[in-house]
Amino acid sequence: MQTDFFKYQAQTTQFAAGFEVEKASGSYIYGKNGQKYLDFVAGVSANTLGHSHPKIVEAIKTQAEKYLHVMVYGEYAQEMPVKLCRLLAEATAEPLEMTYLVNSGAEAIDGALKLAKRYTGREEIISMTNSYHGNTHGALSVSGNEYHKREFRPLLPMVGFIEFNNQQDFSKITEKTACVLAETIQGAAGFLVPDSDYFCNLKKRCEEVGALLILDEIQPGFGRTGKLFAFEHFGMVPDILVMGKGMGGGVPVGAFMSSKTIMHSLSHSPKLGHITTFGGNPLIAAASYATLQEVIDSGLMAQIQEKENLFRELLVHPKIINVNGKGLMLAVNLGSPDYTLQVAKRCMEKGLIVFWQLYRNEYLRISPPLTISPDEIREGCAIILEVLNGH
Repeated sequence: MQTDFFKYQAQTTQFAAGFEVEKASGSYIYGKNGQKYLDFVAGVSANTLGHSHPKIVEAIKTQAEKYLHVMVYGEYAQEMPVKLCRLLAEATAEPLEMTYLVNSGAEAIDGALKLAKRYTGREEIISMTNSYHGNTHGALSVSGNEYHKREFRPLLPMVGFIEFNNQQDFSKITEKTACVLAETIQGAAGFLVPDSDYFCNLKKRCEEVGALLILDEIQPGFGRTGKLFAFEHFGMVPDILVMGKGMGGGVPVGAFMSSKTIMHSLSHSPKLGHITTFGGNPLIAAASYATLQEVIDSGLMAQIQEKENLFRELLVHPKIINVNGKGLMLAVNLGSPDYTLQVAKRCMEKGLIVFWQLYRNEYLRISPPLTISPDEIREGCAIILEVLNGH
């Protein structure tokens, strides 16, 4: 299978692992080599409830026996997409009440940008340096790392950048600005957490000039920081909320959410302001609804701080410079990209899956399923420390 993987499936890098997967369950992935691997990455924050969670599997089976795709998004009332949107409205603060379901986080970013421009009638977009929002043309345009996008220029015009967590840059947000886009916790840059008053003051500045604030919660959303969405830690509510990854519990999905007043602007002048064939797919919505309901009802979010504390207590070593992040999205600074890649490779050899941050390869990524147990945390951290001691 590995030979065909490299021969027929288009690659994203020249050094993919090519690990052959047999099955996955709970916090473990099982290889065709007969070994099991503890997963500290969760499909890059996608497997919120671990692998093949029984409630998600059952929801998919139940829906598959009823119907799959029946119509493009937004035409027919289908039970599971409607239930998902209603539960999201009930679980989030006002004025967030209407959800547009799409196929990925990157598509949700594109839709959110269009919504902000359509509602405000403005053209300028402000994003953050070192941000990452996806790799579609629009999402790449508002991502803040030039190395990763310069070969694809020209991109969207009228996109400016300010420094994340630097309130002096707020003066660059003006009456010409349609929206300001930010990750609530910067992901690819190394899981950078904002100052406690940063987003309150950013929202205030947006309100002063009539710009909308879009928060990208594709990674921290769905309970990963101990709240359903990370913005809840900071005492404010965005105008538009973007989600993806962990929203599906292992299936491809994304969404953007706003008030009824703002969201209505995509439905007219012109109609079909955003359209998607498979957005709101009932099979995907069933999995996402099961994920959201379990995150809300299970008590998992109340355990996140304790699990973060355990990681921080265990991951102490002379070769660990610092640990960024919040909840179960942690970035361990090992000093250099080459060393971090070596550590990740050795961990894999010893039965632990870890990864690295896209922009900051010196950071080892830890983003396990929310369902990970304290014993599994100890097991994985022991492997990391063993590798650090040996290298």
